[in-house]
Amino acid sequence: MSSATTSGRASLRPRVGIPWRTSQEEAEGNRPKIKNYEDAVRRAGGEPVLLPLSDPLELQRALPTLDGFVLPGSPADVEPAEYGAVNRGLSASADLAREAADRIVLKHAFGEQKPVLAICYGCQLLNVHLGGTLIQDLRAETGTIVPHRKKDLVPEPKEDPRHPAAFDRGSRLAAITGSVRGEVNSSHHQAIATPGKGLRVTAHADDGTVEGVEWTGDANWVVGVQWHPERMFGDAAAERLFGDFLEAARKVRNSVPQKA
Repeated sequence: MSSATTSGRASLRPRVGIPWRTSQEEAEGNRPKIKNYEDAVRRAGGEPVLLPLSDPLELQRALPTLDGFVLPGSPADVEPAEYGAVNRGLSASADLAREAADRIVLKHAFGEQKPVLAICYGCQLLNVHLGGTLIQDLRAETGTIVPHRKKDLVPEPKEDPRHPAAFDRGSRLAAITGSVRGEVNSSHHQAIATPGKGLRVTAHADDGTVEGVEWTGDANWVVGVQWHPERMFGDAAAERLFGDFLEAARKVRNSVPQKA
């Protein structure tokens, strides 16, 4: 039996489901990028569980054993038809298996009041799942000169570019980061245009790009961030973000009767 389907309720750590980033990485067992997410969950006190894209039945069986979910980034882009748009040559190829898996996860998480931390592509998919739309390419559509990915800089650096971000007063992100201003890393060319139903935009880059959203439909902990906290190694705010998410997952785990 795979790690995704084994019941981990005996574990003291909250179990956090993480879909593979891409179908290709799952097929090849290519782990370096997804490992950053697993390690971030472990550092925050959780037990990461990789979720399959290739086997929807196995994915469905795993969901009840999990206490929260991290939706990771991806080199793919959400299929524009999913938010009522046409690919004008600005959107990368879609990974339909990843989209389907994330939607299955989100349906379960919203239905069962389980927390979700949606990162970069995951944030964009969360938004589309709730009826929102995306900017297909920031440079082409907004004219921004803020570098949001390595390719925006010449020569292209080895590390992700960073830029300032503003967090709305009274938001969860402001409380987590401990400030209304901060610095985030950046590795994306798309972003939220119109927020989905129940999502409140709570963070922006200085060029207006949406950097964070929070669920307001009920009390469930659901946060989407456009940056990559899983690879902001040693950053206190990034660690607090994962810590706050894990605390919400711990509450879910503690609310479920444990088998002897």
